[in-house]
Amino acid sequence: MGEETLVPLLERAFHRNHDLPAFSDFPGPALTYGDVAARVARLHAAFGELSVRPGTKVALLGRNSSGWATGYLAILSHGAVAVPILPDFRDEDIHHILNHSDSTLLLTTGAFLDHLDPAKMPGVKAVLSTNDLSPLFVRREGSSSALRRADEAARSRPAPSPGSISWACPGPEDLASIVYTSGTTGFSKGVMLPHRSLHRNVLFAQSHMPLEAGDALVSFLPLAHAFGCAFEFLFPVSVGCRIAFLDRTPSPQVVLKAFGAEKPRLVLTVPLVLEKIYAKRVRPFLEKPAVRLLSKVPALRRRMDALLRKKLVDAFGGRVLEVVVGGAALNPTVEEFLLRIGFPVTVGYGMTECGPLLTYAGWREHRAQGVGRAVDGMELAVDSPDPAREAGEVKVRGPHVMAGYYKSPEATREVLDENGWLKTGDLGLLDAAGFLTLRGRSKTMFLGATGQNVYPEEIEARLNALPLVSESLVLERDHRLHALVYPDLEAADAAHVGHDGILREMERNRRKLNERLPPFCQVASIEVVPEEFQKTPTRKIKRFLYAGRAAPG
Repeated sequence: MGEETLVPLLERAFHRNHDLPAFSDFPGPALTYGDVAARVARLHAAFGELSVRPGTKVALLGRNSSGWATGYLAILSHGAVAVPILPDFRDEDIHHILNHSDSTLLLTTGAFLDHLDPAKMPGVKAVLSTNDLSPLFVRREGSSSALRRADEAARSRPAPSPGSISWACPGPEDLASIVYTSGTTGFSKGVMLPHRSLHRNVLFAQSHMPLEAGDALVSFLPLAHAFGCAFEFLFPVSVGCRIAFLDRTPSPQVVLKAFGAEKPRLVLTVPLVLEKIYAKRVRPFLEKPAVRLLSKVPALRRRMDALLRKKLVDAFGGRVLEVVVGGAALNPTVEEFLLRIGFPVTVGYGMTECGPLLTYAGWREHRAQGVGRAVDGMELAVDSPDPAREAGEVKVRGPHVMAGYYKSPEATREVLDENGWLKTGDLGLLDAAGFLTLRGRSKTMFLGATGQNVYPEEIEARLNALPLVSESLVLERDHRLHALVYPDLEAADAAHVGHDGILREMERNRRKLNERLPPFCQVASIEVVPEEFQKTPTRKIKRFLYAGRAAPG
C-alpha cells in the first residue's frame, strides 16, 4: 500500500464530522461539513462538463470565504491542480498568472471578473462563481446551459452521507498546487507544491498544534498564501474545526472582534497584529509613572504581569492556547514582554517553497528571537564554518520541499541542488540543540565599512519600538545607513503632535537608537514617509521597491 496523501485525510474528516459546523463568512451562519461536501459534489459535476481531469490547472481568485475554501477542496479532491491567486495582485499580473500556469478554469466572483479581460486569458474556458457556483463566463457557445443542467442534476441527487463521500486519491508526488508569490525580491515564480508537501505540513500541525474537532478558528491570513492555506484552512479542516473567514485584510480591531465572537483555541498571525495590540493596549499602561514605580516591586510586578496576561488572553477570545507568529520576525520588545508575562506565543519559520513550515517549537519551548527547530522529517543546515556563532545561509531538505518552479528549470537549479537541499536565501545561526535564530535575508545584509555584517531587520526592530514609529526600513547608501519611517499618525494625533513635532521626535529617536547600536550600525538620518510601505501577503516590506531611495544625508 502506497503512502497516504492529503485528500484521503480530508475525506475522512468529512466522514467523521459530517454534521459539525465547517465554514462561515464572519459574522454569518455556518455551513456544516455535509453542506460543504454537497457543494464540492456540484463543482465536481461542473468540472466533468468542462473536461477538468487530474492534473488540469484550476485557478482561484478571491478573498477569504467559504466559497474560496470549497473551491480549493473541490479542485484537490478531483485530482486537479489549484492555482491560488492573491486578490491584491494587479490585473496584468492576474492575466499573466492565468496564462503562465495554463489554467483552463477560473473560480472567482463577479466583482473580480469585472476587472479582467477574457481576451487576455485565452486558455480559460470558463469562469465559475465561488458565491453560487454559477457560470460567469464561458468561451464555448452552449456551455452555460450545459453547466446549469449539470448543476441541477447534482443538486437533485441525495446529499452526500457520511459514508458516501468518495474523492480522488492523488499520489504523493502528484502536483497539488502552484503558488505564485511576489516575495520580497520583486520576481514572481510559480512554486510547485506536491501533495506530499501539503500532507506533511498538515500532519505536523495535527501532532504539535492544539486543535480538536469542534474548535473554532478565525481565518484572516490570505488563503492564497501558503501560511494561511496550510494552517488556517487545511489543518483545521483535517481535524473537524469550525472556520470563520474574514473576507478582506482586516484591521486589528476587526480581528479582535472576530476573536471575541469565535473564541479560537489557536491563532495564526503575523507580527503586525501583536505589535499593534501592544502599542495600543499595553505600552500606554506600562509607561504610566505609577505603573513604572510599582513594577520595581517584584511581588507587585508579578501580579501586574498575571493581570496583563489575562487581559491579552481575553483579547484573543479567552480560550486561546497558543498564538503562532509567522511571516516575519516579532519585534524584540514586544516578544520580551509577552515571554515575561507567560503569554502562549511562539514564532515559526517557513517559506512558500516548503508549503510552508520549516521550523517550529511550542510556546513553552520558544526562545526569544528564535524560530524553533526543524519540523518532523526535515533536515536543517547552516552554511557556515561555525553555525552556532557565525551566520550562514539556511538550507533545508525533506518532504516539505517543493518540486520546483513551474516552467523555470533555471530558477529551480539556482535554489535546489541535485541532493535535494533547498537554499532559503535566509541567514541564520543554529545551536547545538537544533534551535534556529534568523539574522535576516542574505540579499538584505550589508557589509559594514570595516567588514562587519549589518542586518537591517535588527535595526528596524529596535527603531519600530520607539515613540511615534509605525514601521521602518533601513537602507544603505554611500557606506552609511539611513532609515525611512512611516509614523504612527494615530498616536501623533492623540498627543497633538504635528508634522514638525514628528520630525523632532524622529531625530530624538535616531539619537536614542544610535546609543543602543554599535558604531558600524549607526543610522545617519531618518526620513518620514507619507504612506505605509508596500508589503507581501505575509506583511514583509517589499524592499526592492525602495532600493533606490535613501533619506538625505
